[in-house]
Amino acid sequence: MLAVLCANVALCEWLVRHTRARHLGTALLVILVTAIQANLGLIPSASNAPPLYDGIFTYLAPFGLFLLLLEVNLRQLRHAGLPMLIMFLIGSAGTVAGVIVALWIVDAPASIGPLWAAFGGMFTGTYTGGAINFNAVALHYRIVEEGALYTGALAADNILTSVWMIATLALPRLLGGHRPSAAPAALSESETLRHEHDTETLSPGGLGGLLALGAGAMWLADGLTGWFAGMGIVLPSILVLTTLALGLAQFGSVSTLPGTRVLGMTVIYVFLAAIGAHAELGALVELGRLGLVLLIFASILVLVHGLVTFGLGRLLRQDPDLVAVASQANIGGSTSALAVAKSLGRPDLLLPAILVGSLGNGLGTYLGFLVAGVLGAAVPG
Repeated sequence: MLAVLCANVALCEWLVRHTRARHLGTALLVILVTAIQANLGLIPSASNAPPLYDGIFTYLAPFGLFLLLLEVNLRQLRHAGLPMLIMFLIGSAGTVAGVIVALWIVDAPASIGPLWAAFGGMFTGTYTGGAINFNAVALHYRIVEEGALYTGALAADNILTSVWMIATLALPRLLGGHRPSAAPAALSESETLRHEHDTETLSPGGLGGLLALGAGAMWLADGLTGWFAGMGIVLPSILVLTTLALGLAQFGSVSTLPGTRVLGMTVIYVFLAAIGAHAELGALVELGRLGLVLLIFASILVLVHGLVTFGLGRLLRQDPDLVAVASQANIGGSTSALAVAKSLGRPDLLLPAILVGSLGNGLGTYLGFLVAGVLGAAVPG
């Protein structure tokens, strides 16, 4: 089974890099390919799940999330500039407002079900930072075990991220963006490859170090979670692990470790392949009307985010190009924000796009759990 899941990751990554499937993205494509295999009976599905799936959810996914968060060196944020940071934080507030409004409009308790509050936290996380935060919240509240709901949420997320990419390219032109004379922020070829194509050079010693660091952090996070529980303080283990990762990332020797992105993304793609195996056709058919609800929910969320971000950006007389890049860093993460900055012809915004995208990765999980907790989410079982 592990061989099949890893082969699916390799196939989907190749398709995204060399065919028109790039519009789907590796994350969604690997879920779809594995779901087809599971529904054809070629591999076990959720109803006949092997222990491997539980192992991936319990150990592999948190390990991948930990590695990806090691890139978030908060000291580098000073290079992003105060206007970019302000607009990014405004965009994050717009996301929270959008989640609350969207949940109310679709009557989430009735239309989405008992996991509606956790679902709101999941979208708060992903539209603050990205997929790292989406999966962190989904893992804790066990939405990953609801194959159809998770797949539908991911599809809605991907569709709206693509739509918002088009919007953030068009809005600055409609609002009359200007071109300041700031010197371009330089990105090396290796940095560009790392952020656009998840490509790095990794040695056996580096790999061994990353495996030891990740396994040790997971062991420590579980121990701290149990210690806090003994004191009557209930904290999600994934949130403790996130805090450990962010603490370690503030050391330059850790945040610059080669291999964190490529190994982290590979592990996350294997995790998503296991999610695909849970997406049984019968459950997807039952999704029916719920699929439309999820799409409407995500559309309202992004619309409110856009109105808040671009509206306040206009009132504060911020450069529309900068506002667009900050907003895209919220909705799509650092990679898509980087693409928007390039497409707008703003080399001076390339490095700030990456930096605030990294801030979103760090902030999104905390904000997602906060929203889910305030809305009254409970862990199933």
